[in-house]
Amino acid sequence: MKTCQSWLAGVSPQRICVYFLARLFYVLFTRHMSVSTNLHIRTWPELRAALTLIKPITWFPPMWAYLCGAISSGGAVLDNWALVLVGIILAGPVVCGMSQAANDWCDRHVDAINEPDRPIPSGRIPGRWGLWIALAMTGLSLILGSFLGPWGFGATVVGVLAAWAYSAEPIRLKRSGWWGPGLVGLCYEGLPWFTGAAILSAGAPSGPIILIALLYALGAHGIMTLNDFKALEGDRQMGVHSLPVKLGPERAARVACWVMALPQIAVIALLFTWQKPIFALIITASVIAQGAAMRVLLRNPKDKAPWYNGTGVMLYVLGMMVAAFALRGMA
Repeated sequence: MKTCQSWLAGVSPQRICVYFLARLFYVLFTRHMSVSTNLHIRTWPELRAALTLIKPITWFPPMWAYLCGAISSGGAVLDNWALVLVGIILAGPVVCGMSQAANDWCDRHVDAINEPDRPIPSGRIPGRWGLWIALAMTGLSLILGSFLGPWGFGATVVGVLAAWAYSAEPIRLKRSGWWGPGLVGLCYEGLPWFTGAAILSAGAPSGPIILIALLYALGAHGIMTLNDFKALEGDRQMGVHSLPVKLGPERAARVACWVMALPQIAVIALLFTWQKPIFALIITASVIAQGAAMRVLLRNPKDKAPWYNGTGVMLYVLGMMVAAFALRGMA
């Protein structure tokens, strides 16, 4: 017993977390994941396909949210540029990239229907290389997160677990049109914002920062719902109950629009309450412009969802930065 206690006393919490996560992944993938059905034409993954697997285009939202959190804290961003840079890299290329690799591995059968030219179903990432890449990036995430102190490491552990819970059996929250997009919105917008603010302020963020981060995370549920339109047919066949599958494209698009708009209206109301009228009016203008884009979206949701992701969503994230500077003034 004394030997065990003395051993535990010398082991850091980070190493304990890494050990238990490794055990979790071993059990998860030896019991629930089947061997890929691809023909093993290649032995090694194609380099360009490996980059496609981690989807650089998806890195922007968590990187932006982390920067918003750092700015909203009131901390000296330029004086702490190394912490900000490490956090941005962790939030985007590493953790988000890992989540994309994990999702593509767990979705390889769905992608074989929806998008057979993706890296795994096309065979450009052969065998179990998609799984190995996702697991290697999981380990890299935890190592890099350990350099950001207890708040940064804790947030990294939460983000890693959420990524696998979203995609992997037996949990696979992606099957739910409510829980899945909610979890992704929380990890893409709320968690990085909270983490950036916590690291720059060296402690728990203030109540207003947490509230604004949570509201933008809730609104991101609608963005994730629109992202599900591209996988409508495969989700229907494979039993993924996304909102476009459950409600149909038209109703799902209306729900997504309301879910995106209402949290922003709450942000505007809070900024007026906190005596930040200029910032509130700028976000109001952004919401009005989004409303015009939503009208175009609702005419043909299935075809216009990608267009809206390039227009209305950009206005949404610009409003996040406006809110961050408003909070910085309060700090």
